Amino acid sequence: MNGLWQSLQEYFAWPWMLLAIPLPWLLRWLWPAKPDETIPALRLPQSDARLPVVPGLASIQRGGNGLALIAWLLLCIAAARPQTLGPVQAPPQTGRDLMLAVDISGSMEQQDMRLGGRVVDRLTAAKVVLGDFLDRRSSDRVGLIVFGQRAYAIAPLTRDRESVRSQLRDAMVGMAGRETAIGDAIGLAIKRLRAQPAEHRVLILLTDGENTAGVLTPAKAATLAKAENVRIHTIAFGAEDQMLSMFGIAIPLPGMQAGIDEESLRQVAEQTGGQFFRAQDAHSLAGIYAEIDRLEPSSSEGQALRPRIEHYWRWLLAACWVALLAGGLRYWRRRK
Repeated sequence: MNGLWQSLQEYFAWPWMLLAIPLPWLLRWLWPAKPDETIPALRLPQSDARLPVVPGLASIQRGGNGLALIAWLLLCIAAARPQTLGPVQAPPQTGRDLMLAVDISGSMEQQDMRLGGRVVDRLTAAKVVLGDFLDRRSSDRVGLIVFGQRAYAIAPLTRDRESVRSQLRDAMVGMAGRETAIGDAIGLAIKRLRAQPAEHRVLILLTDGENTAGVLTPAKAATLAKAENVRIHTIAFGAEDQMLSMFGIAIPLPGMQAGIDEESLRQVAEQTGGQFFRAQDAHSLAGIYAEIDRLEPSSSEGQALRPRIEHYWRWLLAACWVALLAGGLRYWRRRK
């Protein structure tokens, strides 16, 4: 019995609709037909007179009733939604596996960025720009690494961009230490991307300083990334000169450099096949992420699927034709 029910479930979407098939016989048993009393009996004065009998009326009636039952059977089958499985298909998907590495060291609290007419710190500006960038990466799996003195993966590779955005929003300056471990952040990204297809591995690293902590140097980390086919785009973020914020006004301090190791970041990008960018304000940073966003995505196959092909309309059409034929026979019998 279980095997029969399983077979029905494989072919019908709603196999329980087949339970309605015996309904006409059940109704006939509960409410048996009564003699037709609408036409009075015709009495003739001659005792031996007989009305002419039209041959075949009884068989036509039985045929009409049989066709009506066949129409009901076809209708029940159509209501059960018969289906078959189509060929296996793997829909194409576009996108990358992107790791975002964001510097949250002590220098990221420097207030030298303008956003919406007000002066904000570097991390706040980076969060706003990265939020817009995430909105445009609907086909990608995105992960998030934050680093200071140490590097931490706070969001794994996922298509849930809202989760990544939430983790980025909660990141605070100094929560990973006040120093900067650029090499360790690259090393952690390599570990997270190693299991992904080689052509999809991309790291976008944003920092405003130079490597002052950690085990790996940026040069050594770049060598490892190249061996693992991880492409790294590096972004040096911060004003050209250090700024002093007073009463909401950013005042540049000439002669005091921002302390960004641009040469090291450029070498990391070139060695891994990525690009180096320099952003001095929030507007240029947004343009950089927009340029990265225009990179040609790589194709990959999605999860293999077997679509279900509906056949109910065939049975429904057959039921309609049989019902019309049964109605035509019934009308012809009454005319006779």
